[in-house]
Amino acid sequence: MAASVRFTVTPIKTEDLPDTSPDPSSRSSAGGRDPSSRSSARVRFGSRESLSRSDGSTGVTTSDTPDRTHAEHSEGAKLSNVYINNSHAIDDDDFYDKNLALFEEEMDTRPKVSSLLSRLANYTNLTQGAREHEEAESIGEKRKPRKSPQMGTFMGVYLPCLQNIFGVILFLRLTWVVGTAGVLQALCIVFICCCCTLLTAISMSAIATNGVVPAGGAYFMISRSLGPEFGGAVGSCFYLGTTFAGSMYILGAIEILLMYIAPGAAIFTPENPDDEAAAMLNNMRVYGSIFLLLMSLLVFVGVKYVNKLASVFLACVIVSILSIYTGALVSAFSPPAFPVCMLGNRSLSQHVLKDGQCRKLMPDPPAQESANGSESLSGTGAPALEKSTDLWRHFCNGSEISAVCDEYFQHNNVTTVRGIPGLASGVITENLWSSYSAKGDVLERGSHRSAHSPAVSNQYSYVFADITTSFTLLVGIFFPSVTGIMAGSNRSGDLKDAQRSIPIGTILAILTTSLVYLSCVLLFGSCVEGVVLRDKFGDSVKGNLVVGTLSWPSPWVIVIGSFFSTCGAGLQSLTGAPRLLQAIAKDNIIPFLRVFGHGKANGEPTWALLLTAVLAELGILIASLDLVAPILSMFFLMCYLFVNLACALQTLLRTPNWRPRFSYYHWALSFLGMVICLALMFISSWYYAIVAMVIAGMIYKYIEYHGAEKEWGDGIRGLSLSAARFALLRLEEGPPHTKNWRPQLLVLLKLDEDAHVKSPRLLTFASQLKAGKGLTIVGTVIPGNFLQTYGEALAAEQTLKHLMEKERVKGFVQCIVAQKPREGISHMIQSSGLGGMRHNTVVMGWPLAWRQSEDPQSWKTFINTVRITTSAHLALLVPKNISLFPSNSEPCTEGYIDVWWIVHDGGMLMLLPFLLRQHKVWRKCSMRIFTVAQMEDNSIQMKKDLATFLYHLRIDAYVEVVEMHDSDISAYTYERTLMMEQRSQMLRQMRLSKSDREREAQLVKDRNSMLRLTSIGSDDDEDTDAAPDKSADHRRIHMTWTKDRALQLLHTQTNTPSGCSTPEGFRDMLNIRPDQSNVRRMHTAVKLNEVIVNKSHDARLVLLNMPGPPRNTDGDENYMEFLEVLTEGLERVLLVRGGGSEVITIYS
Repeated sequence: MAASVRFTVTPIKTEDLPDTSPDPSSRSSAGGRDPSSRSSARVRFGSRESLSRSDGSTGVTTSDTPDRTHAEHSEGAKLSNVYINNSHAIDDDDFYDKNLALFEEEMDTRPKVSSLLSRLANYTNLTQGAREHEEAESIGEKRKPRKSPQMGTFMGVYLPCLQNIFGVILFLRLTWVVGTAGVLQALCIVFICCCCTLLTAISMSAIATNGVVPAGGAYFMISRSLGPEFGGAVGSCFYLGTTFAGSMYILGAIEILLMYIAPGAAIFTPENPDDEAAAMLNNMRVYGSIFLLLMSLLVFVGVKYVNKLASVFLACVIVSILSIYTGALVSAFSPPAFPVCMLGNRSLSQHVLKDGQCRKLMPDPPAQESANGSESLSGTGAPALEKSTDLWRHFCNGSEISAVCDEYFQHNNVTTVRGIPGLASGVITENLWSSYSAKGDVLERGSHRSAHSPAVSNQYSYVFADITTSFTLLVGIFFPSVTGIMAGSNRSGDLKDAQRSIPIGTILAILTTSLVYLSCVLLFGSCVEGVVLRDKFGDSVKGNLVVGTLSWPSPWVIVIGSFFSTCGAGLQSLTGAPRLLQAIAKDNIIPFLRVFGHGKANGEPTWALLLTAVLAELGILIASLDLVAPILSMFFLMCYLFVNLACALQTLLRTPNWRPRFSYYHWALSFLGMVICLALMFISSWYYAIVAMVIAGMIYKYIEYHGAEKEWGDGIRGLSLSAARFALLRLEEGPPHTKNWRPQLLVLLKLDEDAHVKSPRLLTFASQLKAGKGLTIVGTVIPGNFLQTYGEALAAEQTLKHLMEKERVKGFVQCIVAQKPREGISHMIQSSGLGGMRHNTVVMGWPLAWRQSEDPQSWKTFINTVRITTSAHLALLVPKNISLFPSNSEPCTEGYIDVWWIVHDGGMLMLLPFLLRQHKVWRKCSMRIFTVAQMEDNSIQMKKDLATFLYHLRIDAYVEVVEMHDSDISAYTYERTLMMEQRSQMLRQMRLSKSDREREAQLVKDRNSMLRLTSIGSDDDEDTDAAPDKSADHRRIHMTWTKDRALQLLHTQTNTPSGCSTPEGFRDMLNIRPDQSNVRRMHTAVKLNEVIVNKSHDARLVLLNMPGPPRNTDGDENYMEFLEVLTEGLERVLLVRGGGSEVITIYS
């Protein structure tokens, strides 16, 4: 009777982390699961199980029980496990999963996917300016529990953007812009500025959705996209712009206070009209400094109070705007009474009309009675019935009727016109065209010309232009009213779904504000008299705010609302600017700013707030809102310019990390936005633009400067060489950031005797993976002596170059002559490349027919290369069945690229399908990601965490978690392991001659035929041709290799004098007991292959984690067998090993 294998069951709790010693008490349970409910055929080969073989005919059972003292061995002994001849190895499931035994030696550096996802599930955004968002958090650090961000699109992005965009310009200057430029040019100004911000918002949305953006605004996005030099320069410009915006808002608040709320609060009063402007500037400086001090103290005491008041300030803005629309509609039926006093076509300031009389003369009440009595005698008594008004006394040298008056006053009549004719008045026809003026000009109605226009003195009570106006000036003054689009990205750490909320909220806010601005331009032009629109401070309407005259029910709604909104905007600027400076300082890219990275214990930027207050005071000292606005326009425009530049460059360069979830962008739109920003900079103020660019350039060069000497040769070639040298030196400064990582390939090709490439499809696959980007080095090893085979090396180099031209691969060729291919490959991996232009990924083919090879050097070289790449921290790609991969002329019309993510080794498995799908061959393939869950894992939660992880990676893929139950080790697995070890034992210990080895290989091959174990999808053409009808269900065949069957097969072979034919030698071979670790690893390979074939049998390409080779080289041949079992039944397989570093990130 045949000997059989008996399996015993032991319920064991499985742990997956090798960090602590297992608790002996935990071994008495099955991890919370009832062991009786499990199949009774669960097997464990380890230190606490026994494997029994019994002879059924005699009833005698022989039991081989491993020594129980093995469990007491040290951890060092545990790590010495090899794949064969390791009967004293520790096999402890409390440390490793039986279903992942192939990967257990590298679990410390390549963790299970479930443990990785559980760490990622606890991710929360960090605070603004935090540099540690890209670094691992301290394991033992105690952190306060933080509520997960819950803000949505409306509250988190839309309303903050509205609050930051709507500001002082809308209430204080938009009417003046409309009156001066005319409705048509004002619409043009608003449209250009809104287009600039809309295009910038599109670019910003693409950058902000290209990963998780901690709250850092434009500085974070640009510095992480274009590097620290650009980031530091533009971040500094953005900081200066935000600081001067605070100055502008404070000046706007002071203007509203002193001009419209409390004019009597002025400290400096003019003694004559010429000193009025200077007195006003001094008042602005004093009150502005006081306001700045109070606001800075409020921000220093606690920013939480500012945030609480933000909603109040926003409500003031919304109420003020609604009052404008309401007032415009009401004016169509009942226009408000705001009469404007006109002398000829010149508007008069009503501040001097203390008696309120808009006339030259008025009736004299005491003379009325005598006038009536003498009327019948004289017939005309007008001079006796009238007396002079304040207006008469202002233009004449006395109050008498006979006084000498101004010539223009004598020749023109005094009239009264409606300041607000109303929506139905048709006044828009007069306001369509521009009416620019020089400083000191009198404001006049454009459609009514004066009969006499002599020179005007500013001593008269006309309304004068305080500044020379032009189209370019108005652009610079209006542009700050459309800034503030970064408010949403600044709050990304508080958003529930930042990648969705930022684009939608920001673009909706811009569209809303653009619609409000455009409609306000039309309403102002349709409702307000042109001369009132051009009156910047409302002198002609009794000192009222011009936009307030249109509001309903009272001008005070606008006055109070605009005052609080400008105060709130100033507080927001003084809150945001120090944090932006702190973020720049913490990055330590500008050394002299390092001190501003420190603050209070709670992280509040104290020193940065102090510097911000000092710089804001400089803006206060300018004291003119019209002069400060163009300054901050420059800084904001430069910031927006580089946001567009960053998006355009990322799109054109197609960096692997550029995967924005916001898809409605294009490099042409970003380029157009960049051009508009540049044009607006020089249109509004060319000298300010030059100053801003010089400041940004100086900061850029300061950051870039490292004291390196730059050599510039003569001529174009010298320039090119110097540029290349400079670029290589810059590349060598440090390893590339995870965002910039792309595979730089070293493709190892093998040539046959005729110098033809054996696997040209390897180069085809490399071209599909690279898509023309990055570095590609194609290498081969010529065996022999360099002095004798130099000609062959040159010929091989030309062959490879021709093949690269044929496959359209741009790169370099490297041929190395070495005595042994193994040494040549090692030298090539070590020495290829120059400086920072070095390969980080090795591509090599699977050894063909390694089982039937007479020379084992082919697969030994393969395994040695795997070890070398691991030691060099390089990634490794091994396409199996490369001849079945599609060529560049065979695009896949449909299908799937399946990723089997078993252990995490840097994210290569995620990045490679994305890069392949950039090529036309794989573009139409969909991506599926499978991961493996053990019994103790929560597969439902794993799927949610994996979907969230992919969402942050901006990768669209179908996700599935495959549960790997702790099933029994089948007889098939056991016998295949036994057969593998018997074959290895024969070939290694018996040291057969060439003929004997052939016969023994035939013996093993016959055994394979009987058990139907030949790999279906291997590169072994002999096996494939010999058994084309083999099916994948052979994995379910359970056979027992008995002594009688072996002897029967042995007698069918010819008699040979080989040692294995002797009864003693063959009995020793049959008495081999399978090594426990080999059985577990074979079980892993078989079980994984079952689920992979089941799920991915129809996939166009399967990507799979490649297990590492054993630390002990004695198990190399078994390692090849494990890989064959793992991949059998699959048509196209790409085995992937990471280089030990992260190559993909969720961050921007």
